[in-house]
Amino acid sequence: MNCDLIMARYGEIALKGRNRYQFEDLLVSNIEKTLARFGPVKVEKVYGRILIHQPVHDEALSALKQVFGLVSVSRAHVVPLDISCIKDKALALATAHGQGTFKIQARRAYKGFGYDSPGINRELGTHVQKHCPSLTVDVHDPDLIIRVEIRQEGAYLFSSALPAVGGLPVGMTGRAILLLSGGIDSPVAGWMSMKRGLKVTALHFHSPPFTSDAALDKVKDLARLLAGYGGRLALHLHHFTEIQKAIAENCRPQLSVIIMRRMMMRVAEKLAEQEDALAIVTGECLGQVASQTLESIYVTNALARRPVLRPLIAFDKREIIDRALDIGSYDISIRPYDDCCTLFVPKHPQLFPRLQKVEDSERNLDIPRLLAAAETVSQRLLLDGWDPGHEEHL
Repeated sequence: MNCDLIMARYGEIALKGRNRYQFEDLLVSNIEKTLARFGPVKVEKVYGRILIHQPVHDEALSALKQVFGLVSVSRAHVVPLDISCIKDKALALATAHGQGTFKIQARRAYKGFGYDSPGINRELGTHVQKHCPSLTVDVHDPDLIIRVEIRQEGAYLFSSALPAVGGLPVGMTGRAILLLSGGIDSPVAGWMSMKRGLKVTALHFHSPPFTSDAALDKVKDLARLLAGYGGRLALHLHHFTEIQKAIAENCRPQLSVIIMRRMMMRVAEKLAEQEDALAIVTGECLGQVASQTLESIYVTNALARRPVLRPLIAFDKREIIDRALDIGSYDISIRPYDDCCTLFVPKHPQLFPRLQKVEDSERNLDIPRLLAAAETVSQRLLLDGWDPGHEEHL
């Protein structure tokens, strides 16, 4: 059955106060950008709902499910505010379903309509039962729910509400730098921070020739996947080989991991300044590896000037994997290509480093020179989650 439009619903945004319109306007803008690849787009904001008049097809519906800020989407029919028209459309939906059980679920947002919600339920339920005997009423666990929304501009009917990702529109709460490795954790952390409205720039450290082109392709694919949830995404590829070699040659081996993390934090801080980003996001999980003990996190944080957000800090590995499977990053992350975080790892890394000892060991490095040299050979790409072939060098 052809539908007239797609009805999209938001959740948390409805609780906002006088600045609610800013959330709604950004959400509409993100929807328009998401659907632009399908051709002309027409999106309308009405109170409590967003109506997509075009495009109206399954591909558009699937794309909308990945727009942060939306909690559900439906293909809907619109009829005039006339009970006979509403009955006819409800019967058409029931007939298309065939047989089984059903219920009517009405919501009267426009109080000027002559029937209240229970009255609409009775009128439509009786009409469907009379003309479609293959369906029986079950208000507890029906096979079919015919939902009706009465609004001032018309009556909207639909029989399914597909869940979307929820959260806040990307870009609403500011910008952050995401430390993106090729592993399982950091893409999930990036996704979770985007769900809270952050616009992220991904920062990846690679160490050629020790890391392969295949490892780099894996990271690009992870960045594209995240871009599919939040629009085009910038990926900064930081050349880390000479820094890692210098750490291995000049610093105490058991401290090499934590010093590497601190060098990454220095790079992230500099990039955040360039990007006007107010936070740094990592995929760290407390106690998972040597660099993620509380002592190690403290030592890494000691030189950060911006908040370091760790969305996964209290997750266990199973929870992280489950989330990675849900968002589609897991199969990419487990490709057998190492990133720089797995290189130069000592046999016995320090689990409980002390800041003073780490700083003493770092004095063997010419940190400004190493950072400047690495920056000259680093790259910056712009990736498009909706156009897998798009890769723009900045």
